[in-house]
Amino acid sequence: MNPTGDRAAVEALLPHRDPFLFVDGFERTGDDRLAATWTVPADADWFRGHYPGAPVLPGVLITEHGLQAAAVLVALVLGGFDAADGVPVVTRLSDVRFRRLVAPGETLETDVRLVARTGPAFELAARVRAGGA
Repeated sequence: MNPTGDRAAVEALLPHRDPFLFVDGFERTGDDRLAATWTVPADADWFRGHYPGAPVLPGVLITEHGLQAAAVLVALVLGGFDAADGVPVVTRLSDVRFRRLVAPGETLETDVRLVARTGPAFELAARVRAGGA
């Protein structure tokens, strides 16, 4: 059986909270895979300034959504994060590309895959889609 979770399950796995929690739910699709979603709030404050009259989700927040989805997978693999280990952090991003704009109210669908694990370090790959693209 593949574990699934809603926002409460995400909050049980990650230290992130509103307004900086960008995963609404997930489904573990394999031992080393996870699918996650986030519906971009149409009334999010950042849209007031990015860009007024033509709001666009900042690419850095799309990236953060992918990173948080990856953190959910790591938490499931580890059986949770241990506070004694400190806060998990990102040390490198590579080959990040943005292929289309994301508008308020769209749902991001993300597939995350564990590529490798060396000691406490995890290498993950993620693909984020909006509207199937």
